[in-house]
Amino acid sequence: MQTIRHNIPDDLLMGYAAGVLPQAFDLVVATHVSLSDDARARLAGYEAVGGAMLDDMDEAPIGADSLEQTMARIAGMKPTRRTAPVRGIFPEPLRRIVGGDADAVKWRSIGLGARQSVVYSDGDATARLICIPAGQAMPQHSHRGLEMTLVLQGAFRDDDGVYARGDIEVADQQVDHTPVAEPGEDCICLIATDGRLKFNGLLPRIAQPFLGI
Repeated sequence: MQTIRHNIPDDLLMGYAAGVLPQAFDLVVATHVSLSDDARARLAGYEAVGGAMLDDMDEAPIGADSLEQTMARIAGMKPTRRTAPVRGIFPEPLRRIVGGDADAVKWRSIGLGARQSVVYSDGDATARLICIPAGQAMPQHSHRGLEMTLVLQGAFRDDDGVYARGDIEVADQQVDHTPVAEPGEDCICLIATDGRLKFNGLLPRIAQPFLGI
């Protein structure tokens, strides 16, 4: 397990444990947790607290045949086979959504050599993969909502430091930055947003409606 210097904040982990985050953010959190021992341990603690709270709640009435129905459903399930771990850069939560690893992604050019692929979108938020060429800077921007960026390959830097595989950056309306991919290998990130970015430059603003960022 690689060293992770930028872990997910507690409030987002608690939101994930409580099931109140948009699904696009759930995907980023689940993927980060699969890479971070620290996040996984903290999440287990929050889920334990949630379980204890459920124990203290009043019991809800259930039908007399509930057990029989449950056992019938279990009997009808097909057994699942354990599969050997698959090598690649995408952890299992993301691999299930994409249908494979990075080679299964349908990339779309967004300029400056960068590419993106929207992997999930609904009325609440969008999750997308971004691939930035090594050494390339992205346009300076701020945010209209929350942005969670998880690094899967390579690294990038901005004013808050260097983010490498497994690191997660959380940015909101107060953050204005210019991410730059570190030299070496292309930087691939999984990003969830619940609002459009606010680009400072004219050209990115003109292209934004066509790119959907």
